Amino acid sequence: MECILKTYNLTKQYKEHKAVDDVNITIEKGDIYGFLGLNGAGKTTTMRMIMGLIKPTTGNIELFGEKLSEDKKHYFARVGSIIEFPGFYENLTAVENLDIHRKLMGVPDKNCIEQSLEVAGILDAANRKTKEFSLGMKQRLGIARALLHNPEFLVLDEPTNGLDPVGIKEIRQLILDLSRKRHITVLISSHILSEIQQLATKVGIIHKGKLLEEIDSEALKKKNRHYIELKVNNDRDAVFMLEQKFNISDYIISEPGVIKIYERLTETSNINRMLIQNNVEVKEISLLRDSLEDYFIKLVGSDINE
Repeated sequence: MECILKTYNLTKQYKEHKAVDDVNITIEKGDIYGFLGLNGAGKTTTMRMIMGLIKPTTGNIELFGEKLSEDKKHYFARVGSIIEFPGFYENLTAVENLDIHRKLMGVPDKNCIEQSLEVAGILDAANRKTKEFSLGMKQRLGIARALLHNPEFLVLDEPTNGLDPVGIKEIRQLILDLSRKRHITVLISSHILSEIQQLATKVGIIHKGKLLEEIDSEALKKKNRHYIELKVNNDRDAVFMLEQKFNISDYIISEPGVIKIYERLTETSNINRMLIQNNVEVKEISLLRDSLEDYFIKLVGSDINE
């Protein structure tokens, strides 16, 4: 598989603070790479380095198989991006804003404006001033601008940030269409775990500047397994009975009085009956599935609220 982006020990340090700390990312052709982390985790700083907007303190970046350097910036002609919130001239129309960017990018064909607006789903607003645009429409216009030069790789920094549920769904579908229909490789950052889970083919989890894990979506699904959740008055007695009566070993006590059982999923009624018969009070029993949020919390641990 062709490698679109690879970083090697990418680090950005501001005085004593490491905003990005030895980050190694690999994005292959066709990926929708979900870059997941809390606000301030280092996502935007990493993307700004990838796009050449700031220089790394240490480390290297390879784009389309070649190391980035001052004389290799022509590779950015193959990349479209939205880093932070897309800004526009409010008193100009969508077409006028895109035409300015087209000229700056050196794209000769004016037809790219109409094509980009159509792909982004806002062709009907082409001649409206951007001050009249909703937040969702501005995000779409930002994506249209990023698509003007027909890039192979799209870098999107929190494109659904601040949108309502309808806007989030629309942007999500647009990104999926760009990947499936136009075969564009996408790097998308977000702090919204559910969005990344629905979009990404590969996930990189960053926290306090460090990449904690890089995992493809299929492997992640296997980690996010179904389980029986038991809420009991005495988890110690409950665990003893589960081990003795059902030979259950694949379980965790997620918090006092709460047990997650990852086997014997079809035997909830038998487990419930056995515990009651052995004087363990079962307050609640449910069949659930781990989410990306559960997995994320496991990785970052107690740092989640810092």
